[in-house]
Amino acid sequence: MTDLRRRLRVGMVCPYSFDVPGGVQNHVLGLARYLRQVGHRPYVLAPGELRSSTPALDLEDFSSVGAAVPVPYNGSVARVNFGPLSAARVRRWLRNGKFDLIHIHEPVTPSISLLALWAAEQPVVATFHTATPRSRSMQLAGGVLRAAIEKIDAGIAVSESARNVVVQHLGRDAVVIPNGIRFDDFARRRPAMRADPFDELRTTLDEARRSTDSGHSAGSPPEPPQRPRLIFIGRLDEPRKGLDVLLAAIPLIRQARPDVEVIVAGQGRRALPSWCCNLGPITEEAKIALLNSADVFVAPQLARESFGIVLLEAMACGVQLVASDLPSFVDLLGAPQDKERRGDVFGVGDHRALARAVLEALERPDPLQAARAQQAAKAYDWSSVGMAVLAVYRAALSTAPSTLAADGEV
Repeated sequence: MTDLRRRLRVGMVCPYSFDVPGGVQNHVLGLARYLRQVGHRPYVLAPGELRSSTPALDLEDFSSVGAAVPVPYNGSVARVNFGPLSAARVRRWLRNGKFDLIHIHEPVTPSISLLALWAAEQPVVATFHTATPRSRSMQLAGGVLRAAIEKIDAGIAVSESARNVVVQHLGRDAVVIPNGIRFDDFARRRPAMRADPFDELRTTLDEARRSTDSGHSAGSPPEPPQRPRLIFIGRLDEPRKGLDVLLAAIPLIRQARPDVEVIVAGQGRRALPSWCCNLGPITEEAKIALLNSADVFVAPQLARESFGIVLLEAMACGVQLVASDLPSFVDLLGAPQDKERRGDVFGVGDHRALARAVLEALERPDPLQAARAQQAAKAYDWSSVGMAVLAVYRAALSTAPSTLAADGEV
């Protein structure tokens, strides 16, 4: 039986480009950081380039298969890499890496993940992030990719919704292990944070206001803290993220609270009303500062959300939360009838219900509810999530020959 007290060489395959931030990419980097902290050695293969400022991974432990091509996928635009040249690079990386285990994310996505699954000779752990019952790649995998799927020794789903898709289309089970966060990065003292100057955040706001030709509509600068602040973070040009639902609700909210400040941040260009301050893409530190400055965080997504990592990050900040009633969001916040719920949910796409929920949160804030959300978010810290992933590694390696690299005890 494999001894996980020895240092593991883990080959991690991400299908999506690191040139553009995303949930799967952040998950891979977060797990890589955890593995390094507990003494293992993660190596990541992905399209695109790793930013030199990324602290989760040494640059020499990252390998790129080349530039990515944007393709429509799962209601979004996925930047992936596929083809004979990529297949050769994947095989070379697997051969030279001498990995004890391969951890493939989104293994049936037409990308380097599928190429790695075809080529892998080591034990394979696969994480499924998709929560789309009508996913074409999952439907295809249930048929012509059956032989490849059989190479997966252990499966992980990031939510119960994602697990249901695996069961439905692949006819096999997966253990549910959620996305992880660095809880202490987000759980700062909100009163102190609100009073702080937010140097990086304010620099970002100033740049947004000065941007007259970038396609962003930046509104007035944030006023003193007594002005209620409403936050949205997500890709601005993807309809499934629900920004249009929020924008339709704001006039109703402003009728009762004309002083409300609306700030949105995220990738994508689109024109916004003058009363909406659009930050565009922001750094991780600016995101943390922004979340900690919010009175209400809104997650109005319409579909295809397997988990809700930004919602979880807002929970860790102790923010009042309003989210659409997607199953993955209800899993995080609790159902409306739940007396111990951690936020408020509204019917998907119902802008009037969203407006009512926001006004309720502004007029009658519930500190106990926010405290419950923050407490619940602790369970998603990488110290817990990473241990659960290592337990899956142990299970996948338990029946494999002991081929661990002789790097010594950890």
